[in-house]
Amino acid sequence: MAHSIQFEIAMKKEKIHLEYLLNATSKNIIWTAISTPTGLEDWFADRVVSDDKVVEFHWGKTEQRNAEIIAIRAFSFIRFRWLDDDNERNYFEIKMTYNELTSDYVLEIIDFAEPDEVNDMKELWELQVTKLRRTCGF
Repeated sequence: MAHSIQFEIAMKKEKIHLEYLLNATSKNIIWTAISTPTGLEDWFADRVVSDDKVVEFHWGKTEQRNAEIIAIRAFSFIRFRWLDDDNERNYFEIKMTYNELTSDYVLEIIDFAEPDEVNDMKELWELQVTKLRRTCGF
């Protein structure tokens, strides 16, 4: 009995908030990169297929995850929820903000990870954003 109770108390995922300064001059380029299948294929996944609400992300030959777009505001943010995530409150969000004082764009990433996977998740986002910078010339 005690064993099943322990099983029910699953590890709660931790919220991760990352910020990356982008040396970008165009909000259109950033928005396209974070909100369109073609843009996401340049840095986030190998292949991206969207039907407006559900987005299929493909990596390599076999890995695929589907996400639902749960919120979007043009030139601001896009929020996805993985359909295979049991906790409906978990999501990942890619947000762009403009700092008028410095004339810089900041890319904000919000994601959730198991406590023992937080560092791996941060490293993965770091690699993805490095690829974004390279492909978009930021």
